Amino acid sequence: MTHSGGVLAALALAALAAAGCSVSGRRPATFAEAAREKSDVTIVVTDSGLGGLSVVADLASRLPSSGVVRSARIVFVNALLDDAIGYNDLRDEADKVRVFDAALEAMERRYAPDLILIACNTLSVFYERTLHARRGTTETVSIVPMGVDLVERALRERPEARAVLFATKGTIDSNAHRRLLEQPGIAADRIVGQACPRLTGAIERGAHDAETASRIEGFVKEAVGRLGDRPGPVVASLNCTHFGYARPLWEEAFERLGHPAVTVLDPNPLMADHVLRAGGERRFPETAVTVEVVSKTPIGEDVKGPLGALLATVSPATAEALARYTHVPDLFHVEIEPSAILR
Repeated sequence: MTHSGGVLAALALAALAAAGCSVSGRRPATFAEAAREKSDVTIVVTDSGLGGLSVVADLASRLPSSGVVRSARIVFVNALLDDAIGYNDLRDEADKVRVFDAALEAMERRYAPDLILIACNTLSVFYERTLHARRGTTETVSIVPMGVDLVERALRERPEARAVLFATKGTIDSNAHRRLLEQPGIAADRIVGQACPRLTGAIERGAHDAETASRIEGFVKEAVGRLGDRPGPVVASLNCTHFGYARPLWEEAFERLGHPAVTVLDPNPLMADHVLRAGGERRFPETAVTVEVVSKTPIGEDVKGPLGALLATVSPATAEALARYTHVPDLFHVEIEPSAILR
C-alpha cells in the first residue's frame, strides 16, 4: 500500500469510528470502548427484585447532563424466576446460577447491551460462577465489590471503627463481603454481619411504613447487641439495593439505640459513578435517556404506587417506566425441582 493509500485508509477508519460504527462488526469489549465508538448505547440494570430501580433512577437523573453519548437506553430487568420463588428460596447455589444465567441470556438476546449492571448483592455473590461471566461477552459490573471498597475505605480512615453489614440472609450466609474485607487485612472482629429477612418486601410495600420501621428497628437492635459494649464509631453498610430507600429509618434506629453518629454507607450511587467515569469526555450537548422496566413476574399496584412515588423524587422517567412496565412471562424459563426449594 502506498503512503497516500495508507492515509486514505486511516481516514476511512476514522470516519467509520466517528459515525459510531465498528469496522469489523465486532462488539466493543467494554462500556468505555462503546462510549468512544458509538453515539447510542444500551445499559441493562438487573436485580432479583425491584431494589435496583434506585440505581436506574440515579443513572437516569445524572446521565442527561453528561453528554458522554448521544442517547442511552436504560433497561431494568427483574431477574426473578417466579413471584413465589426468590433466589434465596433455592436450596442449591447451582440452581441459583442456572436461573440467573437464563435471565442473562435473555437480556443479551433481547437488548444486546453495551453494559450490564448487577444492582443486586444476592446475584453479585454468585455471578462469577455463571456461564455468562466465563464467556465475557458484555462488560458486567457487580455491586458487591463496590460496597466492599466503600466499607474498607471507611474502616481504614477510622481505625477504631467497626462495620455492620446489613443484607439479605442469602448474602450474609455467603460471607462474600466479609471474605473480601478480610483479604486486604481488615480484622474479623471489626465486621458484624446482620441478616434482614423479609425486609425487601416490606420496603417495596412502603419504605417509610410502620412495618418497615419495625423491622429495621429490630435488625439494628440485634446488630447493636452483637457489637457489645466496646466503644468506638460504627459504620452501617446497606448491602441490599432496597435498603437505601429507607435510609432515614436506619439512622433513626441507631440514634435511639445509642449510636447517634453512625455513618450509613450506600453503594448504589457508585454504579452511576462507574458509568459516568467510563463514559469519558463529553461529546454531545446532552444525553437523551429513555427508561424501560421489564419483569418476568407481575408487579402489583401495591408495589408500583409506593415505589413509584419514591423513584419520582429522583427520576420521574423511572417512575413512569415502572407504572407502564412490560410484563414478559416467557422472558426466560428454568425447571426447578420442588425438592430444591426451601420451605
